[in-house]
Amino acid sequence: MALIVHKYGGTSMGSVERIEHVARKVAGFRQQGHQVVVVVSAMSGETDRLLKLAKSIAPRGNQREFDQIAATGEQVTIGLLALALEKMGVPAKSYTGWQVPIRTDSAHMKARIESIDAEKLRADCDAGLVPVVAGFQGIDENGAITTLGRGGSDTTGVALAAALKADECQIYTDVDGVYTTDPRVEPKARRLDKITFEEMLELASLGSKVLQIRSVEFAGKYKVPLRVVSTFVDGPGTLITLEDSTMMEEPLISGIAFNRDEAQLTVAGVPDRPGIAAAILGPIGEANIEIDMIVQNVGADGTTDFTFTVHRNDYERALEIGRRLATELGAKGVNSATDIVKVSLVGVGMRSHAGIASKMFTALAAAGINIRMISTSEIKISVVIEEIYMELAVRTLHKAFGLEAAPSVA
Repeated sequence: MALIVHKYGGTSMGSVERIEHVARKVAGFRQQGHQVVVVVSAMSGETDRLLKLAKSIAPRGNQREFDQIAATGEQVTIGLLALALEKMGVPAKSYTGWQVPIRTDSAHMKARIESIDAEKLRADCDAGLVPVVAGFQGIDENGAITTLGRGGSDTTGVALAAALKADECQIYTDVDGVYTTDPRVEPKARRLDKITFEEMLELASLGSKVLQIRSVEFAGKYKVPLRVVSTFVDGPGTLITLEDSTMMEEPLISGIAFNRDEAQLTVAGVPDRPGIAAAILGPIGEANIEIDMIVQNVGADGTTDFTFTVHRNDYERALEIGRRLATELGAKGVNSATDIVKVSLVGVGMRSHAGIASKMFTALAAAGINIRMISTSEIKISVVIEEIYMELAVRTLHKAFGLEAAPSVA
């Protein structure tokens, strides 16, 4: 018998029929003798609807009240799922975040979990009940309801699994696992049986939407085995776990991620002197604009070109700041582009194998794709290219590194 935390997202909870389907899955695990704690999101689109209502009254209203409103979406789904389970003969009990309680800081709409008292949930499991917990929410030291930000239900599921010392946290979604890349871009993408926390964290940060980044960070920190599985198709899914010696013998590259939300700026002809990087990046950071990739090229004339990328939503503000800085610093000007994407290779095998970068660059060159920027880490290589070549680049690299699914046998 194992203790398993199930987390079901908004798509899985999108209708009464789907909630009843979830109840049948939970009941099946109970019949196998497992203890199950369930975490659920609001129905698909419900949180957006609630926040739209709030903003129609007060676009810049009190965020405490926004949280009060947004948290009601999960309150509906926990009650519905508990009713569906009881109708099937499975005793269940629903809990909001504050009833557990899940204690957070007071950063409304982006709160972070500080502690969880899991005694009620343990007692329910020992008594044969299935606790159904609202994801995405908690309570602060002042007794105010808080929410954890987009994708916060994943974090709730992992945090509960850590607090309960669960054997596994299973994230149920509308895909049947983590793939080598997006199957909509490369139809030959292959579902991975296993991937490390490090690799999943890189993929999530680089554009993969399967899991919320904070949930992967939490799982890695507390060593909670994660499994991504489909609500609608039976299968083993993908296990996200610690790296072991056998994984070093697996393929060098686990996945290819891409991000279309990039914009590039170059402050050209900046006087090359100590502190110039801080003089440029400081004001950008003070404007709460996150910088991704950075390249600095020093010329023979005593000037430097300073190139960096930001999220496309921040492009206009970053460009405005960049132009002001160029004038103040005596630079030649600012060049910019929004028609770019970032494509990244991720794999723990890079630690022990040389030549990955050269193989990547050779494959892209053979496909006629020019590289504009390069960034590397221990298990990642990212390049910035023109947006029109994004799909070609992904398919080219997927083939070059042998990530295709094996052909089916008739």
